[in-house]
Amino acid sequence: MKQYTLDFEKPIRELELKINELEEFAKEGKIGLDGEIERLRQKAEKQKKEIYSKLNRWQHVQLARHPNRPYAQDYIDLIIEGFEELHGDRNFRDDRAIIAGLGRMKRVSTSSTVDEDSDDFRVAIIAQQKGRGTKDNLKRNFAMPHPEGYRKALRVMHLAEKFNLPIITLIDTPGAYPGLGAEERGQAAAIAENLFAMAQLSVPLVAVIIGEGGSGGALALGVADRVFMLEHSVYSVITPEGCASILYRDASFAETAAEAMKLTSTDLLGFKVIDQVIKEPVGGAHTGIEAVAKDIRILVSKAFTELQGIDCDARIQARVEKYAEMGRWIEN
Repeated sequence: MKQYTLDFEKPIRELELKINELEEFAKEGKIGLDGEIERLRQKAEKQKKEIYSKLNRWQHVQLARHPNRPYAQDYIDLIIEGFEELHGDRNFRDDRAIIAGLGRMKRVSTSSTVDEDSDDFRVAIIAQQKGRGTKDNLKRNFAMPHPEGYRKALRVMHLAEKFNLPIITLIDTPGAYPGLGAEERGQAAAIAENLFAMAQLSVPLVAVIIGEGGSGGALALGVADRVFMLEHSVYSVITPEGCASILYRDASFAETAAEAMKLTSTDLLGFKVIDQVIKEPVGGAHTGIEAVAKDIRILVSKAFTELQGIDCDARIQARVEKYAEMGRWIEN
């Protein structure tokens, strides 16, 4: 995969290039530069940790959109075994912006290790999928689902309920597709139907925000018993560019809007919009996807085990109350 450097990462890349140059020079000239190379490595590691520990909200947005960031299919390949994708909404067409299907996931014990002796979880998984490159992005519609995508998701949710399968959703979208055709086919109604259905499903639901969580397009897969969020992902009612266009009449104020929106995992954990933050390796999830996928599987498995031990009616009531309690208001 081609390396992509964000603006705030340039000092790190410059040191890494210098280290590579010294290594090549030492190799070709047979000169002992081990001490200098090690010193630069330590300096680069220290600078890397310092930069990523002080990211502002706009830099979190940039990292959530990083071209090399793992997408839903990457995580499905690592945490789900025997995945069988299901297609279409049985009404209009198959929306490739949403992946949905059935599979198995290894059960994790309370000690955070895979329990090889226990049965796997049979699960339903629904995810928003971005594309890599122009051709793939066009096929996936840049992870902006049409109403048929949400209706496909709803179909799989009802299938999961029929066979008593817990549901995992992976959220990564700038928002639902706002085009004329999508509106003509009932985009708002499709999202509303998902919100209503997820609030009442009898099976456990766990949502994981892996990149961008934008607007109702994300919330349509996000009404869950537990909501987890990767450290450098974002979750908001609108994109920073969209917010800036409305409030400041200029999309170039996106960085200012991002600061005002408080859309990072730390912000949302403080607001109790999400339940837990999943740490990423220094540099982002794309620098260590296997470790991130393992942490996702551990958290989701533990959540399913806990939720399956709760009475169905009590679980649904707790889910409804979870969202009813969000927000603050004053009655005059």
